[in-house]
Amino acid sequence: MERSQPHLIKSISEFHRLLGLPKPEHPLISVIEIKPVDHIPDDLPGTVVHGFYSIALKKHFKAPIKFKYGQQSYDFDEGVLSFMAPGQITGFEPQKYATPQQAGWMLLVHPDFLWNTTLTKKIRQYAFFDYSVNEALFLSDKEELTLTQIINNVSQEYHNNLDQFSHDIIISQLESLLNYSERFYQRQFMTRRITNHQILEQLNDQLVSYFDDMDKMQKGLPSVSYLANQLNVSPDYLSGLLKSLTGLTTQQHIHEKLIEKAKQQLSTTNLSIGEIAYQLGFEHSQSFSKLFKTKTNQSPVAFRRSFN
Repeated sequence: MERSQPHLIKSISEFHRLLGLPKPEHPLISVIEIKPVDHIPDDLPGTVVHGFYSIALKKHFKAPIKFKYGQQSYDFDEGVLSFMAPGQITGFEPQKYATPQQAGWMLLVHPDFLWNTTLTKKIRQYAFFDYSVNEALFLSDKEELTLTQIINNVSQEYHNNLDQFSHDIIISQLESLLNYSERFYQRQFMTRRITNHQILEQLNDQLVSYFDDMDKMQKGLPSVSYLANQLNVSPDYLSGLLKSLTGLTTQQHIHEKLIEKAKQQLSTTNLSIGEIAYQLGFEHSQSFSKLFKTKTNQSPVAFRRSFN
């Protein structure tokens, strides 16, 4: 039966119960080994919202399964690392989880475990926690081994008799895991140049199309969220990718394309500065002139005169 609202899983213990797993040894942190599944419980909710952080490595999905990365599809046998923050929606897809060869691990961390540590605020600064599940991290064998060793250290530490040092040791391991993940994401940006450049080309196409559409331009400049949605990626991912490829943020790309369009209008038409500003989505021509001068070191009038 389909639920109209996602099911809220507040605790790690509830998550264990939902999947028919033994009670976690620690209420605020758990490492779950992903094993082949022969039977999926019939009462699993379609969509859920977790009250905790989840980092999961899934591997040996021998297909026919395609993983989505942004708007592109890839077939991979390597590890696929995904991140989920509290309050984000995910779903159970039994047809995928039932693949016999599947393996991996899942780390669950309740926000209370991070309280009064270096990760209390820092954890949400890792951009991959804002990525959609379609923007997973594909790991090489060496990268997978590095992260799995850290997970084993975490698991071993909280399975041992906890002492006054245990919490700090686990926190340091978690921070290492996140820092390595950040490094590997940057590697992924660089090694997937073809796909990333395709997204860059599609972004430019979207901007050209938008600036050529008078009805859209009357509503103002395209937002970063609008463009990310058109490209089927998250705003943070798009900005991270563009920054890696070009050194510019999405907002800066919007302004660059805007200036290109303005230069075209100034050099090939007799429209007034006010008319051009209005066509480019500016309510006041002064705002347009200020941006144009900031980007080109010339006023629109001075730029136009250079063509006469």
